[in-house]
Amino acid sequence: MDWNFSPAAIFSVVLLTVALSPSTAFLEPYDLLYDNAVQAFYNNDYPNVVRYMEGALSSYREVRQTKVRCRLRCQDQHPFDATFSELRFPDVVLRRAACMNTCIEEILGSQSLHKVSEDVVQDFHRRIPYNYLQLAYKKLKQPHKAAAAAHTYFQANPEHVEMSQNLEQYKDLQGVEEDHFVDREARPHQRSFAGAVSLYDKGEHEAAIVLFEGALREYYQADSECRALCQWPQRFEGHDYLLYRYSLYELVSDHFTQVLHCEHECIRDLATRPGRLSPMENFLPLHYDYLQFAYFHVDRLEEALQCSLTYLLFHEEEESMMDNVEYYREELGHDGKPREDAAWYLRRHKQELELLLIGSNTMGVEFTEGNYWSSTGRREDSNRIPSGTDGWMEYVPISEKKNISAHSPQQFKEGGPLLFDKVQLVQDSAALNGTQRVLLDDVISEEECSDLRDLAHAVTKAGDGYRGRMSPHTPNEKFEGATVLKTLQYSYEGRVPMRSARMFYDISERARQIIESYFLLNSTLHFSYTHLVCRTAITGQQDHRNDLSHPIHADNCLLDPEANECWKEPPAYTYRDYSALLYLNGDFEGGEFIFTEMDAKTVTASVKPKCGRMVGFSSGGENPHGVKAVTSGQRCAVALWFTLDPLFRELERLQADEVIQALDTQSVWGPGLNINPKDEL
Repeated sequence: MDWNFSPAAIFSVVLLTVALSPSTAFLEPYDLLYDNAVQAFYNNDYPNVVRYMEGALSSYREVRQTKVRCRLRCQDQHPFDATFSELRFPDVVLRRAACMNTCIEEILGSQSLHKVSEDVVQDFHRRIPYNYLQLAYKKLKQPHKAAAAAHTYFQANPEHVEMSQNLEQYKDLQGVEEDHFVDREARPHQRSFAGAVSLYDKGEHEAAIVLFEGALREYYQADSECRALCQWPQRFEGHDYLLYRYSLYELVSDHFTQVLHCEHECIRDLATRPGRLSPMENFLPLHYDYLQFAYFHVDRLEEALQCSLTYLLFHEEEESMMDNVEYYREELGHDGKPREDAAWYLRRHKQELELLLIGSNTMGVEFTEGNYWSSTGRREDSNRIPSGTDGWMEYVPISEKKNISAHSPQQFKEGGPLLFDKVQLVQDSAALNGTQRVLLDDVISEEECSDLRDLAHAVTKAGDGYRGRMSPHTPNEKFEGATVLKTLQYSYEGRVPMRSARMFYDISERARQIIESYFLLNSTLHFSYTHLVCRTAITGQQDHRNDLSHPIHADNCLLDPEANECWKEPPAYTYRDYSALLYLNGDFEGGEFIFTEMDAKTVTASVKPKCGRMVGFSSGGENPHGVKAVTSGQRCAVALWFTLDPLFRELERLQADEVIQALDTQSVWGPGLNINPKDEL
């Protein structure tokens, strides 16, 4: 008999088998639940938004906790011997791996079902689900739950001005109490520490001691869990898997190097509040500092001495703490010992703490007693070493982290020729209340605007340029985009006129030349990314809306409004130097482009889009910007980012250059040359 099964049918059977297997529990993947929730949101099905999104959050937590429990259990069952042997090491590694796989699959089901894209993982890290939830609960008239969701989202996104306004509105609603504003994703060790500091400041030392001690237990538990999550396949940054041809030992070495790097980041992660870029300085030692003072205030000098000695494990011979130790010794008449939990922890992780303590002291974060995460808003001398280190912490410069909150005036020039006769200067930097800013009109004609809008309607795809996310910045608008290369490909396939695709290519080049000339750049400005993009207000989701179409940000650094800084480090596009937006229409409501101060709140200039208008600016922290909500209609523009570094030229642009060159060559030499532009696509 001839059996024929489609791949889809086979896959369905496999899924059904996994789901119904008596030996395997089935947990619905959180990325699937998340996708269902988002789709329900766009269908205005708010009960299912809540159902699926809450399910996704629950599934996400269960997957994480299962991995932690299994990895810790398997590490205990298969420890490394004190004596290292060449054969014993891989044996333990393999046994641990088999143990973890078995343990996880017994609880979650097949692990292949729970492989999630990096974009979804990042959405959960950024707490994006809570933005959807607060809107859904608001529609369902459950303001107390909406307040909790909004508060949870805002903790990780403090620059989100509109969510801050939402929270103020929820406070005024009847039935919403102060205790409804809870952080549903609060990390226990940070929550306990914050509560303990608050009690200490009020003079409630006994209660503060209880919370500080609890915070320490929670910190060490969180550290253990974070490190357990590192015991998994790692990304090999900079390696091409297809070209990776190394021996077994080199592979093992590379893997554990990545694991150690991951574990090192745990210390920084545990000391960093959600939505913040910099860790809380001296975070773990500060627990013992507070505790020694609290124990002193309640006349428990034995514990105070122990905590002081423990603090000195982190900062050897810090003068003020050594004076405290001498005082306690004299009062008690004997010496003490530091806590064993901290001593054990330091023996294992001292080098990582050294690097963190040094790095955090270069980030402009200062601590005073009772002000445990205040920021000075300025950077300290980059070579400052924490007091009391006694030399065992050698300074390691953090060269990658640069403060670019201010630039010297002589770095910037502007006022060069606009190159094209019809282009009009509307406002310069002074009129726009900033640095390296320009507003121009008549960069393109009404006819060109119309042609590019028609091209956008034919070519752009939802989520294109945003990693497939249809609403990357706000759930209330749909984003569609296309690159120059994509439009050329469509034109070759006959789906759009070649004239329109060529116009997009030429107009973007015109914009590049204008920006390069006006800002009097001494070197060539290269394309970094070019995007024809339309954002459309979603009908039925605009009532009482007060979020932004695109939150306040800078283009080449990570904006930190609380510290009044912009950190030029990944994942920011640090190589971008100039940006421009060329507008194609103005027949929509909202959608104004705005510049702000670095606090992401104070608006310094506003630009109303219209056909042919272009705003250009340098891409750094001197120019935070965003887009107000598009509340009706569709807003289309050509977004352009440029770099002065040829190493970061846009690859698709280079390919488009080759296509245009091939087409131009063919038009000169005729069809007999037999050039196929699709080869370049």
